[in-house]
Amino acid sequence: MLAALTGMGLSTAAGLNAYIPLLVVGVLANFTDAVKLPDGYSWLSDWGVLAVIAVLLVAEMVLDKVPAVDSVNDAIQTVIRPASGGVVFSATSAAAEFESSTWMTEHPWAGWVLGIGLALVVHVIKTVARPVVNVSTAGTGAPVVSTAEDAGALGMSLIAIFLPVLVIFGLLLMAALAWWVLRRVRRRRARKRAAKGYP
Repeated sequence: MLAALTGMGLSTAAGLNAYIPLLVVGVLANFTDAVKLPDGYSWLSDWGVLAVIAVLLVAEMVLDKVPAVDSVNDAIQTVIRPASGGVVFSATSAAAEFESSTWMTEHPWAGWVLGIGLALVVHVIKTVARPVVNVSTAGTGAPVVSTAEDAGALGMSLIAIFLPVLVIFGLLLMAALAWWVLRRVRRRRARKRAAKGYP
């Protein structure tokens, strides 16, 4: 159970920001025993790789706070964020060892599928919500929402590794936010249709 929650939390974080969970996992793998990277993933703790991820993170954080540019960035991230979600699911190996469970080890594809799927869902919600925020706030909401997303990605990454049970509450919160966003999008579309005289 802890293995799945850790992976789900990290993948959710990757849907918000592809690079924060990668950086968290890589740094913690170097300095703590909380993350034990399985064979084939040792590259994630390489300082050269982490330096590149850090540079990409800075670029992402800047671009994502500029209205209109953030939508272009989201389009580019459609491949990167789900891929990151699949990679960070590998951090569940530590929890799997703690539980004495070998299922995730014997079925590595499951982690990839779950990680990619969760990150993609979160990314799509973020991509749909951002234009609504930009239009409704005349662009002033972009940096605020982006900062909140970055903080959420960092918080969810740390919770997933150190307190995976709390990931359940994080996922419930994300589901509630997604429901709210979808309602806002539907209302906005309905108003546009009404303004144009469509039923």
